[in-house]
Amino acid sequence: MNNALILNEDYLEFHAKPILKWAGGKGMLLPQIADHLPAKLKFGAIKRYIEPFVGGGAVFFELTNNYNLEDAYLFDVNPELIILYNVVKNNVEDLIAELSVLQQAHNDAQDRTVFYYTIRDEYNQFDKNMDANKYTTDFIRRAALTVCLNRTCFNGLFRVNSKGMFNVPIGKYKNPRILDESNLREVSKALQCATILQTDFASALDYVTSDTFIYYDPPYRPINDSSFNSYAVGDFDDNEQRRLKDVFAKANESGALQMLSNSDPTNYNPKDMFFDSLYRDYKIHRIWAKRMINSNPDGRGGVRELLITNYGK
Repeated sequence: MNNALILNEDYLEFHAKPILKWAGGKGMLLPQIADHLPAKLKFGAIKRYIEPFVGGGAVFFELTNNYNLEDAYLFDVNPELIILYNVVKNNVEDLIAELSVLQQAHNDAQDRTVFYYTIRDEYNQFDKNMDANKYTTDFIRRAALTVCLNRTCFNGLFRVNSKGMFNVPIGKYKNPRILDESNLREVSKALQCATILQTDFASALDYVTSDTFIYYDPPYRPINDSSFNSYAVGDFDDNEQRRLKDVFAKANESGALQMLSNSDPTNYNPKDMFFDSLYRDYKIHRIWAKRMINSNPDGRGGVRELLITNYGK
């Protein structure tokens, strides 16, 4: 191994992984993403990491497990994600205590369906208009229910209706692991370098420096009628994809190195060159991915996805 490669010295003991099962999570694509990381990151020249659509955080955790980042900025429009990550960062032991009670209550429940929908009803009573960026310890219970529902709902989906109500039905799990103490503590350590905010992706431009790496994982452009991208109230349509490209271009002008994931429309329509045209000034890589979010297991096949970068390998 090249001695210049900057690896986290605590790697063998420190291996955080996503807390939540998350539709569109990048866990299975990490090897291919790693293959396309910028050399400056691998050799220690990148000090700041920005992820404007943090979601399940698989890429962030992979980078903190392997590289020394001085600071990170993790954004999402989903307030429940921001609340959860800030609770894990600031009050992980209190969260573990709450989850321990929920795990035991779930295990002891005579009717787990009743347990699930009781928890879901409590979750939906939380204030939908609160400011997720104004941290309070009142968020601890809310974060615990986010984890509990994620581990026990159908397919690990996070879906809300037009009123912001979580409406995913119960999943079919015999012994779901609601509490993972060791990973929560490792994730808490990883998040100590991070500023975590509910905000629009364009806020990334406020934090860009010349030693920044940005990874964008936006809601994918649907490639067929069954594509799922409803993680929060509101739509991410082609106009939003174009606005994201404008942010990408401005960050490029500021000297940031960038990588963006999205669907490949040519899977179903070879003439649909939406992203090829939109990002024609950058490098477009086509990679193979396995789709896991589909109500029909037979529909979870392989498709091409895009990795778009403003640098060479």
